[in-house]
Amino acid sequence: MAQAKPAGQTARGGAVALLNAVLGEGRLLSQLLTEDGPLAGLSGPERARAQRLTLAVLRAVEPADRLLSPLLRRAPPLMAMNVLRLAVVELAGGAAPHGVVNEAVGLMRAGRKTMHQAGLVNAVLRQLPPDLRLPGPAQRLPRWLRQPLVHAWGREAVSAMEAVFAAPPPLDLTLRPGADAPAGQTLPTGSLRLDETGQVSALPGYAAGGWWVQDAAAALAAPLLGAVAGQRVLDLCAAPGGKTLQLAAAGAEVTALDISEPRLGRLCENLSRTGLRAEVIAADALIWQPGAPFDAILLDAPCSASGTLRRHPDLPFVKDGSELPGLVALQAQLLDRALAWLRPGGRLVYCTCSLLPEEGEAQLTAALARHPGLRVLPPALPGIAPDWITAEGALRLRPDYWADRGGMDGFFMVCLTRD
Repeated sequence: MAQAKPAGQTARGGAVALLNAVLGEGRLLSQLLTEDGPLAGLSGPERARAQRLTLAVLRAVEPADRLLSPLLRRAPPLMAMNVLRLAVVELAGGAAPHGVVNEAVGLMRAGRKTMHQAGLVNAVLRQLPPDLRLPGPAQRLPRWLRQPLVHAWGREAVSAMEAVFAAPPPLDLTLRPGADAPAGQTLPTGSLRLDETGQVSALPGYAAGGWWVQDAAAALAAPLLGAVAGQRVLDLCAAPGGKTLQLAAAGAEVTALDISEPRLGRLCENLSRTGLRAEVIAADALIWQPGAPFDAILLDAPCSASGTLRRHPDLPFVKDGSELPGLVALQAQLLDRALAWLRPGGRLVYCTCSLLPEEGEAQLTAALARHPGLRVLPPALPGIAPDWITAEGALRLRPDYWADRGGMDGFFMVCLTRD
């Protein structure tokens, strides 16, 4: 058998390197997918394949381990375990057993510290049945996240969310009127959902700037502000920029502010591609001051990102909830500052991509108590279901909504005003 390339020089090797960093070192995938990261030696298509494989395994670590456990007398070192997990997930997805097993063994043989475990990997994988399927139920959220979500939404709802998290998410697009777009399903709220994607930049209409990638739930925040044509609008914590593009396409004079200059680079690229305009500012919102009040403000506040696990399955393995108190305090600070920049009668949308009430419903309750005269403008958007609207008039979006269509990201969003 030919000598396998070193780990990181094949898509499978790159995937194992990513899994080792996430599951062994507690590193986020976003920190690893850099030019000098574990996938640096791969071509573009192989990098994409490595990322797909990594995401598939992270969505199924628990089911894969349940399947492997009876075949192992004790858990092997992390490298061997991740090679086995990857192989099991690939085989359950219909990959050819010969290629999967051979490369799994080759990956173990390629390292001096792992070559002695190649026989174990080979022996375990040879015991798997040809019609392999991952055992249910879907992977459970970690206790620090699952417990408060069960308390907030109920056990049945959380199990339904976990089922959505276990599947690769579809790709949603926000379209400009009359734009060329790929074939897909138009969702009730107006987003276009694609079943098959491929390379995004090769899809119809991309080069012409007729659309941008944006989850259907995230796409509801900007329309909550209502008509913004000709108005001065601040997009606060704007990167990566989908909401900025929506506001600019609606005719607003947009100021897009974010603390991360590198992340604003992607926003500027999309502005250039779409031909839309916005003033882009890299600054800390806790220090920056505008020259004049705004007619409308969209605050997409930093949060736990617990609503985005469909797209970021590494988060449950890396985070432990310890950052939550600091995030809740920061959200309140940003909300108070943003309200001070709003003209009388203006509108402010506060939103977080979180499923935790302390980052949404509780923030609204506290803000209404801190700011006399502040009131909620109930949502009036096409396609939203009545049970998405809370008693206070906010929108609570959950991954198990539209589960038969692939779900949506979890969000809390509310439009506020005061005279």
